[in-house]
Amino acid sequence: MFYFSELIDYRLLIKIRSKLALSLLTVLIAALSACSTAPIQPSLYPSTAHPAVTELPNTLSAEKAQGLALYALGLVGTPYKWGGNTPESGFDCSGLIAYVYQSQTGVKSPRTVAALKNWGHEVTRQQLRTGDILLFGPANEPSHAGIYVGEDRFVHAPSTGGTVRLNKLTTTYWKEKELSIRRP
Repeated sequence: MFYFSELIDYRLLIKIRSKLALSLLTVLIAALSACSTAPIQPSLYPSTAHPAVTELPNTLSAEKAQGLALYALGLVGTPYKWGGNTPESGFDCSGLIAYVYQSQTGVKSPRTVAALKNWGHEVTRQQLRTGDILLFGPANEPSHAGIYVGEDRFVHAPSTGGTVRLNKLTTTYWKEKELSIRRP
């Protein structure tokens, strides 16, 4: 008996799915941004109601950061593989970050979570922006990492047997984890 699935190269399917998802998300963002209002200009005078948050420099433009987030979202569903760093081979958490940053910005990130803890500069939760790197675990020895994609969500490759996922920082599991944030 002949099965159509025998003709399909699953690696090609994953690549096509990722590119299709990225294309669809890009079209959706472009359509929605065309209808948006002009950004609110910040006041020249600090508000006394809310303490001012000092913004740290970001080497990523807002447009690049959005592209990076959309690209990472397009990889959701890719299989986890310890040491993996491509959609074809699968990803571990630092491999996912390295692949997304290299593909979207040309910037090479450190390849281990231990090395990511010193990459870029640290930012506070109030300064968190799309494209920032989330490190989970003690600040001196984090054990997991992901890419912040906005709206309290992040993309990461969580564990053996799993796939790249989109999770919320506000879920009980992630809210209880120590978190440090790095901005490349």
